[in-house]
Amino acid sequence: MNPKPTLLWIFSVIFTLSIAYYQRKTGPTHPITGKAEIAGQTISYRLVRSKGGDSDAKVVVKNAGELITGEIIFKRFNTPDEWTTLPMHREGDDLVGYLPNQPPAGKLTYHVSLSDGSQAVVLNEKPAVIRFKGDVPAWALIPHIIFMFTAMMMSTRTGLEAIFKGNRAYSYALVTVVTLFIGGLILGPVVQKYAFGAYWTGWPFGQDLTDNKTLVTFIFWVIALWRLYRKPESRTWPVIAMIILLMVYLIPHSMFGSELDYSSGEVVTGR
Repeated sequence: MNPKPTLLWIFSVIFTLSIAYYQRKTGPTHPITGKAEIAGQTISYRLVRSKGGDSDAKVVVKNAGELITGEIIFKRFNTPDEWTTLPMHREGDDLVGYLPNQPPAGKLTYHVSLSDGSQAVVLNEKPAVIRFKGDVPAWALIPHIIFMFTAMMMSTRTGLEAIFKGNRAYSYALVTVVTLFIGGLILGPVVQKYAFGAYWTGWPFGQDLTDNKTLVTFIFWVIALWRLYRKPESRTWPVIAMIILLMVYLIPHSMFGSELDYSSGEVVTGR
């Protein structure tokens, strides 16, 4: 027995929200969080890994005891630079330090160390890597996000419509293609231009994973739409396109993205 359309819509929305949560919590730009023991107390920390705009990146260790001091040890990523140490200062109950702003796609690698005078604790044994980017205006970023996750929801709903042999697969596929085109191939490049100075760094110009996976999913959905146009009862291609889009969204966002090569001054991709 086929489920009611309302149930399929509810499932598509919940599934999309779950993927959105997964995207938020994974990837190389999500903050590193954890806890450390020092001076008889447990300190929670959150280390930033992405910074937009032209200001320095603020690093905060919350609720550090009055006797605890801190410092940030950093250098430019993928360079032979010597490590630089910056002391953190106290703002109320917190320790605060600032990593110097970098050009778009520039990266710094850093540790945070705390001390109570007799014991030093490094919060992150594995260095955190923070990537800097230009300021992306809300008018471009918010619609980009909305259109991309609408495309995810419509992709899921179209695939379910095909699986359960509904009669609206073509119209749903059309909405999927339109939202994916606007969100991924129009607004996506605009966002990237503001953030890293280039509209498109995927194939054939570069190896940016985000651009390439957007292009792949769009091609699959165009094929699925064409097959549904020629043969409305077609089920295979909409399901394949849905699976491809799902696989793409399971790849953490911003992996193998833009990175400034400090030796040449050029922005490279794919590493």
